[in-house]
Amino acid sequence: MGQFLKQIYASLIGSFAGLILFFALGTSGLVLLLIAAVLTESGPTVKNKTVLVFDLSTQISDTQPPSTLSQAFSEEPTPTVTLRQVLDAIDKATKDPRIVAIFLDGRKAGTSNGYATLKEVRMALERFRAAGKKIIAYDVDVSEQEYYLTSVADTSTLNPMGAIEVNGLSSQPLFLADAFKKYGIGVQVVRVGSYKSAVEPYTRPNLSPENRQQIKALLDDLWGDFLNTVEKSRKVPAQKLQQFAETKGILDPEEARTAGLIDRVAYFDNVLEDLKQMTGEEKEEGLKTFRQIDLPAYAGAKVTEAQKKSSRNKIAVLYAEGAIVSGEGAIQEIGGDRFAKELHKLKQNEDVKAVVLRINSPGGSATASEIILREVQLLREQKPVIVSMGDVAASGGYWIATGGNRIFAEGSTITGSIGVFGLLFNLQEIANNNGISWDIVKTARLADLDTATRPKTKEELAILQRSVNQIYEMFLDKVAKSRNMPKERVAQIAQGRVWSGEDAKKIGLVDQIGGIEAAIQEAANQANLGDDWEVEEYPAKRSFEAELLERLLGTEQTKTAPSHDPLTVEFLKFKEELATLQTLNDPQGIYSRLPFNWSIK
Repeated sequence: MGQFLKQIYASLIGSFAGLILFFALGTSGLVLLLIAAVLTESGPTVKNKTVLVFDLSTQISDTQPPSTLSQAFSEEPTPTVTLRQVLDAIDKATKDPRIVAIFLDGRKAGTSNGYATLKEVRMALERFRAAGKKIIAYDVDVSEQEYYLTSVADTSTLNPMGAIEVNGLSSQPLFLADAFKKYGIGVQVVRVGSYKSAVEPYTRPNLSPENRQQIKALLDDLWGDFLNTVEKSRKVPAQKLQQFAETKGILDPEEARTAGLIDRVAYFDNVLEDLKQMTGEEKEEGLKTFRQIDLPAYAGAKVTEAQKKSSRNKIAVLYAEGAIVSGEGAIQEIGGDRFAKELHKLKQNEDVKAVVLRINSPGGSATASEIILREVQLLREQKPVIVSMGDVAASGGYWIATGGNRIFAEGSTITGSIGVFGLLFNLQEIANNNGISWDIVKTARLADLDTATRPKTKEELAILQRSVNQIYEMFLDKVAKSRNMPKERVAQIAQGRVWSGEDAKKIGLVDQIGGIEAAIQEAANQANLGDDWEVEEYPAKRSFEAELLERLLGTEQTKTAPSHDPLTVEFLKFKEELATLQTLNDPQGIYSRLPFNWSIK
């Protein structure tokens, strides 16, 4: 009887929610849903002599972030596309006779795409250019990340009021130790690895020598790749670029043109005339634009029957993007339990013949990492698992990578950081200073081992250090077995140190330098699929209509535009550091995470 009443109650709630939805949407809302469905099915068409427009403000991520109503109905939503959409669109345009050129449009502010991501995009652009098609670039204020991409262009134009930044790379970590001390927040640490410096923002006022060394090595590798890439494309010697970085920092348009970094100084309307001529529209007076299609739209454009590829043999690309946390995890986090379920489903899916595990993560919970790794290992027993590392695959990210048959990384991928730490906060001083105190009754001396109301004793720290040491030894064993190395050798290159992908390959942590497409091809090879296969991406993305319905039934968070005020920027850094603490939810309080919040400029 109780179960029957529950079913009746659930049915009534469902009907009531449906009525609310109907009246909330109204006629206009239903029309919008129908339009969205039609657009999804049809997609745009492409005319002959069309230019593919790549907006340089586009944020490129491994996975598509969840849609919001404000983005869906705003006139100029923030462009965000996945890396594979970008690569597929450029490669499709390379073979498409209707596409005559790519326009790299830098009129809007740039984004902070990682160099590993930009490397893959740049290589796709090089293939496009090698096919005999033109790349036209126009920019105003050019960051090094933007120039790393636009230096591939046949013709590069800079606005007369613009500038090019050539001042090297830097990283400026934020340290909170003195603030915690000032306000009476106690911090204790247990860790293994002299380079495992993820705890430093909470325990030191500055970089340790070891941390400074590894950050400098990473920046040198990235900067070296920048210099060599620009030298190859623009025929500007790396020594000259380094001299600019040491003495000028910012080049005005004429200096940039004289140095050979750009081809001309002109306004957008000058470039517009060139693009109109390229698409055969220069004779149409009064025409304000040229025949074009933007990259996200082209990625969804119709293909001919000859271009379509369908196969029952699936290569699953499973994205692991974000911090690794215990449990299900939030959006843009890698929840250990949720991700393990995805791996289990792929193992049972008979159509999936191989899996590419794409990792873009600084790590996190050691327990969650091990839960994920176990499922990777079980999957590998039945199907090839190829690991593709993005901008970062460190600590817990590398932990789960050890389960793959083969590991791919870009030269600028941040990886390694084989180390473990525990961060122990206590509120005793700040509480006591404000009239708050605790008392306790317990049945054993160590019953309150996990309390945050007081500092840990030496005995308690020793117990926690022993746990950290054990997990570190597990990490070393996993790497040694996976990489076929003596454990002693792994211990030498571990210690929590991070490496660039290029160095990681030299020391044996990575098998091959290459991007996600190279990893997919390797998966096809190892599964002996020949050319009879197609890619499916996981976790499956929900349709716009489903997301819209969910947003209408729930609440949508409002996002404010980013501020460039220096004080606000520093405050937001502080906020990000505190947000990192929220991801530290390992049940044992032990983590394998990147030793710093990686940010360069």
